[in-house]
Amino acid sequence: MKKAYLGIDIGSISTKGVVIDEDNNILSSCYLYTEGNPISATKKVVKNLKEKLNLDKYKIVGVGTTGSARKLIGVILGANTVKNEITAHAVGTTSLYPDVRTIFEIGGQDSKIILINNKIVTDYAMNTLCAAGTGSFLSSQAKRLGIPIEDFGSIALTSKTPTKIAARCTVFAESDLVHKSQIGHKKEDIIAGLCFAIVNNYLNNVGKGKKIVPPIVFQGGVSKNIGVVKAFEKITGYPIIVDDNSHLMGALGVAILSKNNKEVDFSFNIEEISFETKGIECHGCSNNCEIIKVMRDQEIIDSWGNRCPKGELIHK
Repeated sequence: MKKAYLGIDIGSISTKGVVIDEDNNILSSCYLYTEGNPISATKKVVKNLKEKLNLDKYKIVGVGTTGSARKLIGVILGANTVKNEITAHAVGTTSLYPDVRTIFEIGGQDSKIILINNKIVTDYAMNTLCAAGTGSFLSSQAKRLGIPIEDFGSIALTSKTPTKIAARCTVFAESDLVHKSQIGHKKEDIIAGLCFAIVNNYLNNVGKGKKIVPPIVFQGGVSKNIGVVKAFEKITGYPIIVDDNSHLMGALGVAILSKNNKEVDFSFNIEEISFETKGIECHGCSNNCEIIKVMRDQEIIDSWGNRCPKGELIHK
């Protein structure tokens, strides 16, 4: 039986999963909305991956998790690798594009830039304080304009004179969008203007002070928006690479990283197991730490959150 490796990227908006072989080829993949429940989303992703995988031919021997819920899901899956998004995205991208120098990543609620030289991360920056210019921002504006988010990019390309939109802040962008609509700007010009505003916001905030060098790979859910891709190309003056699996790079990267650690005996039956998290406050000292317990079928399998030894009693 051949060895395979599972990678899960659990974000605030979406949960992504891949299973790869020993040559890093993707055997199965899945992309689902997290819907505020990373445990449920992970169960659905694992079930989907299982249905697409030949279990008579492949056995999962490595499991990696990344994303905002990586520690929680790592415990539930019995992962042998838990890595931050910067490392996972860099590894996933360089496995496909060894010469990449700059990675643009815009997800559902955050964005990041990663600078690479000879496959090594030399610098990075993240924007997690404001959702302006992220996928959720785009979705809300598309809904406001009565346009399916899937058509957003193609409509933007029909504009001849993109409207200038102030997108430095979500609230200001929405009020500016309403104002521009009311004074008569065409819908396609407003949409194109939003694409340019998102790119300018990203480069002026996340990319501020960074030297952007090609080749540039753009990934995350927003990379599927051709309007934003073209805006990046026009503003930077460089061609932008968007892989067919650009939304899966974090999952791919952490699956590859799982190959470097001790093999695990993974089972796809987690969908049948009941997992629950409980938050309690420790009053052992003035820190009042909030401790999270992870329960599997009513049994504690892990916990974290204490900042002093007194919290260990609460764990137990």
